[in-house]
Order: sequence, then C-alpha cells, then structure tokens
Amino acid sequence: MTVSLGLPALPPPVLAPRRKTRKIKVGSVEVGGDAPISVQSMTTTPTTDINATLQQIAELTATGCDIVRVACPSADDAEALPIIARKSQIPVIADIHFQPKYVFAAIEAGCAAVRVNPGNIRKFDDQVKEIAQAAKDAGVSIRIGVNAGSLDPRLMQKHGKATPEALVESAVWEASLFEEHDFHDFKISVKHNDPVVMVRAYEMLSERGDWPLHLGVTEAGPAFQGTIKSATAFGALLSKGIGDTIRVSLSAPPAEEVKVGIQILQSLNLRPRKLEIVSCPSCGRAQVDVYSLADAVTEGLEGMSVPLRVAVMGCVVNGPGEAREADLGVASGNGKGQIFVKGEIIKTVPEHAIVETLIEEANRLAAEMGEPEDESAAGSPTVTVG
Repeated sequence: MTVSLGLPALPPPVLAPRRKTRKIKVGSVEVGGDAPISVQSMTTTPTTDINATLQQIAELTATGCDIVRVACPSADDAEALPIIARKSQIPVIADIHFQPKYVFAAIEAGCAAVRVNPGNIRKFDDQVKEIAQAAKDAGVSIRIGVNAGSLDPRLMQKHGKATPEALVESAVWEASLFEEHDFHDFKISVKHNDPVVMVRAYEMLSERGDWPLHLGVTEAGPAFQGTIKSATAFGALLSKGIGDTIRVSLSAPPAEEVKVGIQILQSLNLRPRKLEIVSCPSCGRAQVDVYSLADAVTEGLEGMSVPLRVAVMGCVVNGPGEAREADLGVASGNGKGQIFVKGEIIKTVPEHAIVETLIEEANRLAAEMGEPEDESAAGSPTVTVG
C-alpha cells in the first residue's frame, strides 16, 4: 500500500478543538475565533533607527512572521512609529510601558495594535476610558500584557509573588475595565518565565472569559533552553485548544523565534506542514554517516516550501519502512542507498550520490506539486529524528 504524506485530502488531526474565543483584528490579521494561530516576534533594533527596524521587519516577514511588535519607550520612538507602521509589510504593534501618553501616540501613528502593561503604566486604570475610546475610533486593538516581572505591587503584596492567581486576577480586572467602557477588541497575555506557572495561569484565564489569548513564556532564555521551555508550555496549552497567537521569546535573533513558533504549530498540525526531513538518530547499526547525510539534504532543500516529507535513514531495520512511508526517502547501507518515491523503489545509487539524488528528486516532486499559495508560512525544513 502506498502512503502519500504530501498535501492531505482531509484536514490533519489535532489533539483538541480550538477553544471558542471572540475574534479581533490586528491590522489585516485576525486573531481568535476560527482564525489561524498567528506567530509574532519583536524587533531588537532601536525603533528610532527606522531603516534598520524596517529591514528587520522585512526579514521577519520573509521568515513567516504574521505580526511584529516594536518598542516605544521614548518620544523619539513614538515619532518613528508612523513611518514604520506605514511601510511594514505586516501589522505593527507598539509596545508601551510607563508612559500612557505613548499609547495615544501609537494609535495616532497608525499602529495596528498597542500592547499595554497595566503593572507599570502610571495611573493606567484611570485612563482606560480614554484609551478605549481612542482605540475604538481608530479601529485599533489592544493587548493587555500582564507580566510576572512587572505585576502591580498591590497584587504582589496580596499573593506574595507572581502566582497564576495573581496574573489572572490582574488580567481579569483590566479586561473588566475595558469592557465596562464597551471596548472588546483586545487580547490578553499572562506571561511568566516558569512554564508550569505560565500554563496554569492560561488554563485558569481560559475559564474566565472568551478573550483571545496571546501565549508566551517570558524571558525564556537562550535559543536551546528557550525553545524547550516554549515548546513545552505551548504544547501543553495548544493541545487543549488554548491559544490564538504566540510569541517565542528567545535570547536569539527574532527570525529564530519565528522559526521555532512555526515549527511548534506545524508539529501540532495547527499550521500546514511544509518540507519535513525525517532522519534516524543513528546507532551501532548505521552503515552511513546519517548526521552528514541529513545535514546535507536539509541544506540542499533550504527554502523549499511545499508539503514534502523526506526520510533519510541509515540502516536496514527501520530504514526501508520509514523511506517507503515518506514522499521521498532513502534507506542506506552497504555503501549504497535505495531511493523511494511514493512508496516505490525507483533506483539504487552509490553512497556518494545519495544527497544529489534526493535533492534532484525532491525538486522534481516539488515542481509537480506546485508552490503553495501561502508563501508566508514557508521556512526552514523541519527535521524530525526518529
């Protein structure tokens, strides 16, 4: 029986249906409801350096980022927002702390949304009515961004530390203030650097209202640690249908955050899968250098965005089966490789020709399948180790 793992005829299975939330708009991107889960990142350039910021936004867009956030800590940053918002290829969110006047500046600048941190904006609660009216008039949405590192001192005193209960209490209170003024175009985040605390906070928050939720593990850490923490937390929540947009926070270039976020969603069938490399971890049975083979194939197919599964296997135990189940695969051993296409052996090539042959066949299959309509979801190949 031939099994094709290319573009599926039916929607791929998911672990749980999406939680029903209200839908809002962040510029051209819908968040919540039945909208696809979007991937966000944040620029690391000084916002005042307009050219550098726009260049980084262009790089993020090419990587597959849906929404980008820029910092606005000063008047000079606020002055740069109109040009950045106008020239960005994707919706821009202004990140506001401390000074409420920059909330209004960001709305006037044409930003798609504004992130507000209730815990460190002076007298924020007293200005919700004015902020809500300005946002409503401009068609701008809001993110209520509660963060463990900047929780209201009163809540810290009440709960002793940034517990899930404290984070949720802050979020629900701020949500009620906006709703009191008939403003509903907002999403909420309750971020913490501990995935366990973060997951519990979002679980509790999801039971309190139908607000769309922005997932994030704040200050997740360097690339490896942050990827693990974010994947663990996001997987726990997304597998229960909780989460409408995500941002992976890494001490790494922003494009890496986007790649990780996309791969998390693809792994859970919450975003169409693109190129996927399946390779074995190698063991004493391997008769070829699987690591080098997988790396060379991955590098050779960089940028390919069709939903193609390529298996690179190094022995005769699981190799033929995995290669047969993929769209394209190789089972290697004894100085040669059997090349499989759609479950059938099409040729046997010497070991030195395996990479070249796989790349050639992958490009042929990709040409037959055609490029997907949604180029923004493209990214680096997924590498799955069996």
